[in-house]
Amino acid sequence: MSSPDQAIPQDLLDRAQCAVIVPGVKKAAFIVGARYGKGYLTCRKKSNVGWTAPGTVRIEGGSFGFQIGASETDVILLVMNQQGVDRLLSSQFTLGGAAEVAAGPVGRSAKAQTDALLTAQILSWSRSRGVFAGVSLQGATLRQDVSDNRELYGRTLENREIIEQDPPPPKSARKLIETLNRYSSRK
Repeated sequence: MSSPDQAIPQDLLDRAQCAVIVPGVKKAAFIVGARYGKGYLTCRKKSNVGWTAPGTVRIEGGSFGFQIGASETDVILLVMNQQGVDRLLSSQFTLGGAAEVAAGPVGRSAKAQTDALLTAQILSWSRSRGVFAGVSLQGATLRQDVSDNRELYGRTLENREIIEQDPPPPKSARKLIETLNRYSSRK
């Protein structure tokens, strides 16, 4: 966010209803490919000021075709409307299947490009070596991770319960919430 020419556009972050952050999504392939990563989601508080305590998620997916290699990528998803929020808070859904996902634009000139993206439920970005770019997650499954939520909160909670009840964030999540509030709190 500190480099305007390579950052997620501020106007999109300000309009986002939820954010999903999955650092280190691993992808490997030799004819058959797989993708896997764990991360967090958080949504706007009911007051529309600030972000809720996070819930945990996993991205999983496979592919088949002429492919070889491995990579690790940080992924950020912005959920832009209520239909996307409803899908996000279900136990699992397929990105690009049940939910329309579009690669998000970057930089200062992105405002003009976003008109075509207003119908997308979810916008996606990836980061490798400090530069954000659009990322395709078509066919990957995003699911809540109730066992990680249990570790984080000391009791079993579904992501919908965390977002709707907004318990105090665990100490380990405070930096995430502070960072999101610094860039887009809607104060």
